[in-house]
Amino acid sequence: MESKSYMIHTNGNGVQSNGVQGNGIHHVNKKGSVNKAELRTRKPGWNIRASEMSKNTLNPIRAIVDGMKLTPNPDKAMIALSIGDPTVFGNLPTDETILQAMKDAIDSHRYNGYAPSVGYLQSREAVANFYSCPEAPLEGKDVILTSGCSQAIELCISVLCNPGDNILVPCPGFSLYKTLAVSLGIQVKLYNLQPEKSWEIDLEHMESLINEKTACLIVNNPSNPCGSVYSKEHLQDILAVASKHCIPILADEIYGDMVFPGYSCHYMAPLSRDVPILSCGGLAKRWLVPGWRMGWILIHDRNQTFGSEIREGLVKLSQRILGPCTIVQGALESILNSTPKEFLDSTISFLKSNSELCFSALSSIPGLTPVRPSGAMYLMVGIEMEHFPEFRNDVEFTERLVTEQSVFCLPATAFEYPNFFRIVVTVPEDMMVEACSRIREFCKTHYRPDTQDTSDPDQ
Repeated sequence: MESKSYMIHTNGNGVQSNGVQGNGIHHVNKKGSVNKAELRTRKPGWNIRASEMSKNTLNPIRAIVDGMKLTPNPDKAMIALSIGDPTVFGNLPTDETILQAMKDAIDSHRYNGYAPSVGYLQSREAVANFYSCPEAPLEGKDVILTSGCSQAIELCISVLCNPGDNILVPCPGFSLYKTLAVSLGIQVKLYNLQPEKSWEIDLEHMESLINEKTACLIVNNPSNPCGSVYSKEHLQDILAVASKHCIPILADEIYGDMVFPGYSCHYMAPLSRDVPILSCGGLAKRWLVPGWRMGWILIHDRNQTFGSEIREGLVKLSQRILGPCTIVQGALESILNSTPKEFLDSTISFLKSNSELCFSALSSIPGLTPVRPSGAMYLMVGIEMEHFPEFRNDVEFTERLVTEQSVFCLPATAFEYPNFFRIVVTVPEDMMVEACSRIREFCKTHYRPDTQDTSDPDQ
């Protein structure tokens, strides 16, 4: 009997139908016999290789930390000031209303199936209502729910950039920007932040990096790793540069509203007159549930500069993993609307207190130059390496700090900013006091004054 072959087309919903050759079309033989012409094109023997994308994917933090010799002092309990997860030590639990919203979503039995890849409309509308304002109005169609803020950032970079394009990224800055961009064949250009100006952007330097291949400007405010919060005026200056060169902005605002008393949180979109903005946020930090993996993209495009193409592109990209957890989506409206203001106030009060404690303690240690934070969960500390000649760089400095004092701070080389280290200020207060004391002891041991420096390391 003659063996006939036919084509099977698999659509995006997993439904098979007869079709013609094209994307998603596979040759199938009716009797299951193999197409010999295709076999001849393959060489015999196993030859399984990792994809170029996987080879080009590198997380700088993991690359650096995995290469460090981290053997804590067995006589001292380990204090990790390196992990940007506020839940690690149990001293910053989420609010009971947030937990109850999740319990209610589970008990409803309404959120056990697939949701649209961009998220339930009701949940998207809840996010839109939460962030909408007269200067930057939002509707449900302007929101795409994602699996954490990191996926939101990935979708935004992917929709705005092609291989060969470049993006402008803060330095120091969150390492994931580079990880995602380089894996996609996108060049990263680092613009300088200025520690002496509370980590404001060097606008002249940033503008000098722009060329015809610049597809996106990333602005992170409040900042990881710096803990900085930009003024309204500075954000307007950034927008002026973007407007002048017609460059869209990816605003990483995951730490939005996590600012200390005396400072104000200004989201970028309400300040923009013409620059289209993709704002990325999520539940992770403000609501203290990073493991719930709920993020979002807010599409701010009042002048229709993005048009339909960027929106359609984001929808298509979202279909690659079919959206974030449906249970969290089901709880989202209640979380946004019912979480008491006192919960956020309490979190901020703790972070500010710990930040001030740490800044004050480290400011009095010769050889260290902490930069006072004004929000988020971090503090950056400069190391005057000339006074620590035993160490070549911040990586060796922090490595030995673990070995001798069992205190782990992240070397800022992981953020493309050598000779600094980052401290996470979410640890319990007693641990912060102990960690600062150990850092002082470590510096006292290794600090070497020069001939002009007569300061006493004990003072």
